[in-house]
Amino acid sequence: MAESNFVDYVKIYCRSGKGGRGSAHMRRAKYVPNGGPDGGDGGRGGHIILKGNRNYWTLLHLRYQRHVFAENGGNGGANRSFGKDGEDKYIEVPCGTVVYNAETGEYLCDVTEHDQEVILLKGGRGGLGNWHFKTPTRQAPRFAQPGEPMIEMSVIMELKLLADVGLVGFPNAGKSTLLSTISAAKPKIADYPFTTLEPNLGIVPYRDNKSFVMADIPGIIEGASEGKGLGLRFLRHIERNSLLLFMIPADSDDIMKEYNILMGEITNFNPELLDKRRVLAITKSDMLDDELIAEMEETLPDIPHVFISSFSNLGIQQLKDLLWKELNEESNKLASSIDSIVHRHKDMTRIQEELEEEGEDLDFEYVDEDDEDLEMDWDEDMDYEYLDDEEESADDGRQ
Repeated sequence: MAESNFVDYVKIYCRSGKGGRGSAHMRRAKYVPNGGPDGGDGGRGGHIILKGNRNYWTLLHLRYQRHVFAENGGNGGANRSFGKDGEDKYIEVPCGTVVYNAETGEYLCDVTEHDQEVILLKGGRGGLGNWHFKTPTRQAPRFAQPGEPMIEMSVIMELKLLADVGLVGFPNAGKSTLLSTISAAKPKIADYPFTTLEPNLGIVPYRDNKSFVMADIPGIIEGASEGKGLGLRFLRHIERNSLLLFMIPADSDDIMKEYNILMGEITNFNPELLDKRRVLAITKSDMLDDELIAEMEETLPDIPHVFISSFSNLGIQQLKDLLWKELNEESNKLASSIDSIVHRHKDMTRIQEELEEEGEDLDFEYVDEDDEDLEMDWDEDMDYEYLDDEEESADDGRQ
């Protein structure tokens, strides 16, 4: 059986370099009696550094690299000669790699961007030479610091694919077929369950030279959270997707029931996935007429949905439009909120400038109107008094 080229989980033993020891050398030269201490410092041990590389999309290149060692720092020498720093060891990983302590399961770091560097294990600092310890009362110290020890750790690296849209559905729901239809990806397609045994990525072209990334993962079945089928192993790849596209065939006995099963399995894996935006695609809809579609829409869950067929291209453009709209809705809301805050801040700044031009020394802090704890930070030197609302005219010092 051929080995899969997709590897999303590796365990590696890493060890940083230890620091070099400082030198306790005493200077000896002709015509220089009592030369004193001149031992140099030891060099720093090499770091273990993770570096993001967008040219990798799996951890296959690390599968048989079970040990990663950085170089030790060099020892200090005479004449305050510093030891050489140990060479850092770089581990290149695909973007979206998460690292955990293999012994405790503790989260260590996350690499999400190209060329991002994260120091996984620091090298030991070099020891100080004896010239650092010279004092008026101790002019010939014959000792130096040893270098700091290395750090060793077994780590687990997990890859979580970075994609905009993640496909979720039962086996033979048409996920791979859709991906091959709307992108250049060529996943394996067959008429039996669990055709997809590893995740696939595809770049979906859109209008005006825009595009988004879609991820196809192996199908989920009821009881996957208990280890049935392929389990939930590959669901980690949709944890970072902006949107989840649920795919259910039109010939299913109960679309709502299958949708609830998928939601239940996802909830068992990670409840936070419920907060992601969701879209429903009813696949294989080329066998339906308008009357059947109208009847089925009454039983669908209350989320954006579309009827599609990858075979006849029915609803494919409509699906892409819907996905693009949902992907950009959150960013549009955020941008609108920021613009609103900026405009309100400008208005408050303008009012403050007008009051200052009239000779008022007014100092206040702007707080969003939705904030329940609305507070105004008045100058302590400002004189003011409270007046009744019914008083028609109030003289509060503002002419």
